[in-house]
Amino acid sequence: MSKNIVDTRTLAIVLRRTNYGEADRILNLITPDGKVSAMARGVRKAKSKLAGGVEMFSLVELNLHFGKGELATVTGARMVKYYGAILADYNRIELASMMLRKINTVAEGTNAADYFEIARECLDGLNSGMSLALVESWFLFNLLKVSGEEMNLYRDGLGDKLREDAKYYYDVNEMAFMPKMGGEFGVDEIKLMRLMVSAKLQIVSKVKNVDEMAPGILRLARVASKMI
Repeated sequence: MSKNIVDTRTLAIVLRRTNYGEADRILNLITPDGKVSAMARGVRKAKSKLAGGVEMFSLVELNLHFGKGELATVTGARMVKYYGAILADYNRIELASMMLRKINTVAEGTNAADYFEIARECLDGLNSGMSLALVESWFLFNLLKVSGEEMNLYRDGLGDKLREDAKYYYDVNEMAFMPKMGGEFGVDEIKLMRLMVSAKLQIVSKVKNVDEMAPGILRLARVASKMI
């Protein structure tokens, strides 16, 4: 987000909160304009008007003031959507926390709007009860794409086009698909992976048998995501 802007209003997702002093918090935020760090003064006081608008696992609208320092100042906050269903499941909490930590790391110094949309899509998916394997797979594939490390889902490690009548395994050393009789990945899995990097999570979740294919694709996504 441009530091030339003195005051702005933006949607945001809190990536990390750090207590500062007796009552303040430093917030790491992802917004449609990129990552922002901001000070929420007095937010930990019982009667703070900001407290309800800077919760984890929520979509918020913030008024930010940019002064001479590195940190913006939160001057107003409003909750837009609270993903409360995530808090009812420990595994969903763990996955949501991991994704926000990862975005906090990889979005440093960038202004890519995609990171905000990735975070928003995944929190929506977890909150609505989508399978953990599907949400994490979609997250990792899209993080690879935004980070410039997108997998080649059209050609194998030999340079040949991926065929609909063939099976493949993923060669970790070559970081590419290689043909193999009885391989784990066939036309359905490859089509699903292509859809993951071109469509919203909600659309991907409607694919037939997606929950059955997701665990195998997740194993692949975790291997490939070691590049970022």
